[in-house]
Amino acid sequence: MSKIGKSARTRAEILDAAWNLIAVRGAGTSLTEIASAVGVTRQSIHVHFGSRGGLLLALVRRADERADIRRKIQNALSLPDPIERFRACLSVWFSFVPQIQPVAQDLIRLRATDEDAARAWEDRMNELRHVLRQLIRGLDKAGMLADGWTVTRAADYLWVGCSLENWGLLTRDCGWPPGTAAKTTTQALERALLK
Repeated sequence: MSKIGKSARTRAEILDAAWNLIAVRGAGTSLTEIASAVGVTRQSIHVHFGSRGGLLLALVRRADERADIRRKIQNALSLPDPIERFRACLSVWFSFVPQIQPVAQDLIRLRATDEDAARAWEDRMNELRHVLRQLIRGLDKAGMLADGWTVTRAADYLWVGCSLENWGLLTRDCGWPPGTAAKTTTQALERALLK
């Protein structure tokens, strides 16, 4: 195997091990623990990612890549019917949430005191907010945005309605099945935002 291929494989193994450990133990998992799980040195993690922050950022971006979330969202955004587009985008997001929830909820918990966790979470949320603004702009252009909403406020409201915090409250704290949480939240957001 070439040196580049081996490096890519090691990087992927580090990210997979980090995801699995953080999902169980939390984002406070040490680089030493991750390195030990992969059979590399802590220094190897620094070579691949530069820092713990670089590792967390690569970790959350890899989750997007593994789920092929960008392609799925773009497919949903390309639907011609505005209502179908709205529903499809939320369906893609709510299908993805259970996959990322174990790690995401810990990043959310730590972001107030952990700059690396905050940076990783903000990176993903900035991308999600961009997609939701794009969705809302399309609905506004189609004349489908309910009266009283600006594009910015509607996109912000949609982002909050889709938040992992709300998802966790419904599925974990209230015991709703994921399908029920997704359907009910989508319907409530649709009623609030669309004509």
